[in-house]
This record gives sequence, structure tokens and C-alpha cells, in this order.
Amino acid sequence: MTESLTAFELLLQIDQRCRLLAADLPSQPTRQDSWSGIGFRLGAHWYVAPMGEVGEVLHEPRYTQLPGVKPWVKGVANLRGRLLPIMDVGDFLSGDEPGHEPSALRRQRRVLVVEYKDVFAGLMVDEVFGLQHFAQDSLEPVPPNELSGPIAAFVKGRFRRDQDWQVFSPFALAQSQGFMNVAL
Repeated sequence: MTESLTAFELLLQIDQRCRLLAADLPSQPTRQDSWSGIGFRLGAHWYVAPMGEVGEVLHEPRYTQLPGVKPWVKGVANLRGRLLPIMDVGDFLSGDEPGHEPSALRRQRRVLVVEYKDVFAGLMVDEVFGLQHFAQDSLEPVPPNELSGPIAAFVKGRFRRDQDWQVFSPFALAQSQGFMNVAL
């Protein structure tokens, strides 16, 4: 005489039979850890900012110029009710040295919005290339003799492809005393 099974016991039996008869799923190759960031250009140099350090990317907004500030401070824009200072990163990094020519095509310029501690700023760059992905283990240090000038303090390594993508840290820039000193 067969005993009657409860609904739960019947479901357990069906589950066990299905698992025994199920074909194995194809194995997936082990996923390599990837590093993602926002790719951008300043002059002839290519950079990538870590994803967690850029809040959003904007077309160059209308801004109001401010008196008594350094030339690389372009002005202040209204971003959804918040005042967003617009800083030209290329001009800031070139300092008094000529050499950074902003993109002739204004429509290519973008603003990377950075919010770090008390700093809320828009970093104007010449062009943005969207999200870039790299193998985490391909990050390499940049030899000190290859970087000169103020940019060296903000570059945290590089990835190599057709061109070098230097890892630029907006958070490091936001902590820089020179960047915070905007008054003439």
C-alpha cells in the first residue's frame, strides 16, 4: 500500500527528479575584475576619471562670469537650483604656461560634476568619450619622469590601449589647495 504524500513532499520529489535530470549549464569563463571610468580629453592628452568620482556629465551650461577670480574659473551655473562653479581644468593645469588650447568646437566641451566633501564643482574638459572599461590588473603606475607640472598630483596611474589613458582623480583635485584658491 502506498502512502499518500503531502503537497510539500510531492514538490520535494519533483525538485529532486528535476535536478537529477537537468543538463548542466555551460560554464562561464571566470570574469576578470574590470575598472570603469569616464573617458575625457584635455588638449592632446586622454584621461579617465573613476566612476565614483564623477556625479554626472553635462553639456557646457550657460554660466555667469564672476569678477575677481582666476581666469580658469569660468563662472557659476544654476544646476537644478544649486550654484555650480565652472572650472576649466585645462587652464588650471596649464597655469601661466601657454599650451592648453580649449576645444575649438564648443559643442564638444563637457562638464564633469564633482561633489566631494564640501566641494561642488563643474570641471570643464575638451571632450568626453563616455564610459571606458579596463581590466583591473592592467592598471600601471606612471613613472615620475613622464609627468611634469601640476597634473602629476592628480594622476593615479594609467591604462594602455591605442593611446595611454591616464587615471585622473577629481577628488584629488578637489582637495588641492591651488584649486580651492580661486580669488585673484
